[in-house]
Amino acid sequence: MPTGKNKVLMAPLRAALEAAGLGNVRTYIQSGNVIATSELEASSIEALVHRTIKAQFGGDIKVLVRSPSYFHDAMHGNPFRNEDPAKLYFTLLGSRPDKSMLDEFHALGHAPDRVKVVDDMAYVLCATKYSDLKANNNFIERKLKVVATTRNFNTISKLIALSSAGSAPAALPL
Repeated sequence: MPTGKNKVLMAPLRAALEAAGLGNVRTYIQSGNVIATSELEASSIEALVHRTIKAQFGGDIKVLVRSPSYFHDAMHGNPFRNEDPAKLYFTLLGSRPDKSMLDEFHALGHAPDRVKVVDDMAYVLCATKYSDLKANNNFIERKLKVVATTRNFNTISKLIALSSAGSAPAALPL
């Protein structure tokens, strides 16, 4: 998420990414959600967005790119879909975690919260609020040794709606 020392304003980011060759660039809220079109593979888009942010804004920000179908699948595969969506978070992982680390992670237990990792997504259901959560984004990154970025249910829903309009992949600068 481009905040703090890596803060990037969305209007200049849109312009920079369009100049770098991405099409139909849109952003959603000031938290690093970019929707764009490109013929490039996801890893190439990640590298392009990373280089552009570093060159134009000075931030060394990891980027995850996911397709609209990824978000649809994540929403439909959500093991907590019958729970309160206001307490549901999606932590996208840069890669699938190592099985032994994943086993150790799940063995920790996360009560009173609930966390389930499926492939490269950690679904997090907060008992109270995200700020009270032990298994937050930094904890997940540290324990699973993967890059991660977290979005709430409403943001994932909005990314699905925005990306479905043009089947554009979403780039998520961390």
